[in-house]
Amino acid sequence: MDSNTIDAGLMARMFLAGAKNLESKKEWINELNVFPVPDGDTGTNMTMTIMAAAREVSALYDMGDIDMVSLCKAISSGSLRGARGNSGVILSQLFRGFTKGVKECQEITVPVLATAFEKAVETAYKAVMKPKEGTILTVAKGGAVKARELADAGVTDMSEFLGQVIAHADGVLLQTPELLPVLKQAGVVDSGGQGLMQVLKGAYDAYLGKEIDLTVDKGTVAVFGQVAGAAGYEAQANAEIKFGYCTEFIIMLNKVFNIKTEMDFKAYLESIGDSIVVVADEDVVKVHVHTNDPGLAIQKALKYGALSNMKIDNMRLEHQEKLFRMSKQDEKPVEEDDLPGPKKDVGFIAVSVGSGIAEIFKGLGVDYIIEGGQTMNPSTEDMLNAIDKVNADTIFILPNNKNIILAANQAQSLVKDKKIVVIPTKTVPQGITAVINYVPGLSVEENEETMLSEMKSVATGQVTYAVRDTNIDGQEIRQGDFMGLGDHGILSVGTAISSVAFKMVDAMMTEEKELISIYYGEEIAEEDAGKLREQIGEKYPDCDIELQYGGQPIYYYIISAE
Repeated sequence: MDSNTIDAGLMARMFLAGAKNLESKKEWINELNVFPVPDGDTGTNMTMTIMAAAREVSALYDMGDIDMVSLCKAISSGSLRGARGNSGVILSQLFRGFTKGVKECQEITVPVLATAFEKAVETAYKAVMKPKEGTILTVAKGGAVKARELADAGVTDMSEFLGQVIAHADGVLLQTPELLPVLKQAGVVDSGGQGLMQVLKGAYDAYLGKEIDLTVDKGTVAVFGQVAGAAGYEAQANAEIKFGYCTEFIIMLNKVFNIKTEMDFKAYLESIGDSIVVVADEDVVKVHVHTNDPGLAIQKALKYGALSNMKIDNMRLEHQEKLFRMSKQDEKPVEEDDLPGPKKDVGFIAVSVGSGIAEIFKGLGVDYIIEGGQTMNPSTEDMLNAIDKVNADTIFILPNNKNIILAANQAQSLVKDKKIVVIPTKTVPQGITAVINYVPGLSVEENEETMLSEMKSVATGQVTYAVRDTNIDGQEIRQGDFMGLGDHGILSVGTAISSVAFKMVDAMMTEEKELISIYYGEEIAEEDAGKLREQIGEKYPDCDIELQYGGQPIYYYIISAE
């Protein structure tokens, strides 16, 4: 390619190509998980994060006449809201910083790109409280350092520049096991860094003009298995049925349109249609939606300002009446649980996996349960939607998984009308202990201090199975073995679930421990769980031992000692 610059149209194609390449490699990236557990999710989290932005970019690109400001807004806001897991949040922050560096440019040159790479790294590092080298951050930093070196050396050829940056970043990726011993022990490179490389390589392929399928599914959005939007059920039942009217317009704003307002507006559009893109820029908002009632979208938009550039196309005139009738039939009444309760001073949101654990949290007074955890990390937008559902001035969020804390923190930073307190619980038992120790008579600050202190006394172990052979933490593990995972590594390995669980508890115990709580999963019979309780009780007669049905998948037992 001869051009030494990148315009908005080319950048959009490069972004979509990067997203598609990551999506195609997500299972391979999942398998790079250090621990050989069945819920390796780095590839999935990064893919869901970038595809949330890709849907907005694709819809914007399809509208034509794309500009850099709108494109950057779509990439930044889409990935920010769609961010899942630590790797997804860091990826979204890389995009956020990068777009800051290019959004004012009509065409991106090598020096501009080098500065944007630096801003991306700076923004991502700031988002992580304790940055760890040997991760996606290290790979991104390596690429940015090389980019600055090339730009300062006077390189102007974009193809040469991108090729050298990617080659250098690839080399940094190969060095991650030397920086993070646990990677070397497991014999893998950092999965987040590998995910970032797939984005960069896909984007480079698009720059070189390679034939790439840039099609992005812009249909209804599924949240933890439930399709959002009033017409979601019909869209699932009849995939060939589309909303009848392609509706586009620009809102000339006359009031504040912040991220929260934008999300509320998008949520409304999702309730009446699909293929939605909302791109805000200072005093204008570009809108695209497929809906059966364009008037509803227009009436809602008029609350924010005057409209211009309105365009409505009837995509399937012959089916207009049928689509409208069927969409009305498929609308479901609002469930009572979805309605906000009476206003209260303090509310709680907990991430939970398993019906039994969810009931335990509800019984402890948690207002809203986000289904997620090890097998599916909720996104920043899922957190924000949950916050909207809790009618309280102050809301405590219990992530209950170390891979969800960053998404919770990101949601916290976006909410301005409520006080959000993230208690960084890394396991379900920590979350249960934290909420149990909440005292209504104390201040928010006092409760936060107490909850943080009490959760630190909880040791957690989880029993699952190995998906590959490996040697880690001094344990020889074969595919299909059962493993007991502690807070800081593998505690036991074997071929029998109950034996592994018992040895795991043994490794967790200290003289100070007084209470052992056993939560058995959906694949464990109550009788077998009872036998394990008896066995543990015989070994530790001075401890109180609680047995409860958790119903969690993949993890046969979650056991805490405190």
